[in-house]
Amino acid sequence: MELRQLTYFVAVCEELSFSRAAARCYISQSAISHQIARLERDLGVVLFERSTRAVVPTDATMRLLPLAKQMLSLESAIRATVRTSGHRIRLAANMSFATRSLSAIAGARAAHPDAEIEFVIKPFRQRITAVADGDCDLALIRGSVDEPGLAVEKLWIEDLVIATSAAHPLAPRDQVTLADLSPYPLLLPPEQEQVLLHNVIRAAFADLAAGPTLGPPIPPDHTATMELINRPDAWTVLYADSPTEGLVVLHLAEHRLRIPVSAVLRSDARRSPILTTLLSGLHRR
Repeated sequence: MELRQLTYFVAVCEELSFSRAAARCYISQSAISHQIARLERDLGVVLFERSTRAVVPTDATMRLLPLAKQMLSLESAIRATVRTSGHRIRLAANMSFATRSLSAIAGARAAHPDAEIEFVIKPFRQRITAVADGDCDLALIRGSVDEPGLAVEKLWIEDLVIATSAAHPLAPRDQVTLADLSPYPLLLPPEQEQVLLHNVIRAAFADLAAGPTLGPPIPPDHTATMELINRPDAWTVLYADSPTEGLVVLHLAEHRLRIPVSAVLRSDARRSPILTTLLSGLHRR
């Protein structure tokens, strides 16, 4: 049994989908299925009843899940305990924050040549847990969290990007309004995976006579680019640093689609000079 297998196991339990768990863990669906099968062989039990429609945890899974979470929490605690303090910073984020983060990291290393700064890729919930457990010093998130022992520092406000295929009827326009977009299908990830994004869309359309026309959710193993190419009448909303190759970016006449980006830190965290410089770099536009 390996800790990574327990990580994948917890992800499948929480997502109830091998494809969503794979996307969350940044590996292929076949790889996560293989590792879960290995874990089942090692333990001599079936952990999930699989069908084309659902992934159902077994009784053995429900007994294993709290222990697996405890093991992963202990791993984070061990890493936090043995880490050298002062010169090493661990920043948890996802790839959409890479450009901004790496620029701030470069500035912090220039100001502190002895600094060790790691950029750690983690999905949203694991970022929060890593900070709470002390495994990471800060995490970048969109929106906010309200949890005991954690502090949230707003960094910047991000404009969301409207994207369509080149064949969309609005693609030739220099500017569009939300009213212009309303009749066309809006493609988004499922709401349970992007609650904040759906809330921003709802708030933006709240004062309009017609709300957005929601199309089918984007599956976790599909890309927005491919979905828009397959649906040239549709549009989507992307974060500012998302890849837009093959898409047309439309400028929104009203600047309503905006979202806050924040840093999450432990409330009792000591602000070392390196951490202070890194946060300053993240604040700077």
